[in-house]
Amino acid sequence: NDTGAGKHWSDNEVRALINIWSDEKIQQMLEGATRNKEIFEEIARRLMKRGIDRDWKQCRTKYKNLKYEYRALQKENEHLGNPRRKMRFYDEVDCILRRQPLGPSSWGCESSSILSGTKNFSDEIK
Repeated sequence: NDTGAGKHWSDNEVRALINIWSDEKIQQMLEGATRNKEIFEEIARRLMKRGIDRDWKQCRTKYKNLKYEYRALQKENEHLGNPRRKMRFYDEVDCILRRQPLGPSSWGCESSSILSGTKNFSDEIK
């Protein structure tokens, strides 16, 4: 019974996860949610529509790891001044986590690599 839990996420899979995470509806659902299994089941369903087979636990773990790595890097950079370490997908995660709660009009990610990196997502997975 191999769940694939240890299976490495490809860049395309992470981009797809970030793209779904950046969706305003998903953002609203995640805000303040403590029991979020249903949210990650929805994310897993959306990934499946893109041809990516990940279960809700894998999605939640990757989401938490991205947030943790981002926050650890933020804290480290506060203390050290200039960044010593790089994080893959930093800009995309930064864009999501800095989002103002006022809605998408105040969220400047439209021009970021979140959307430009995934606009032709269906072309990437063919």
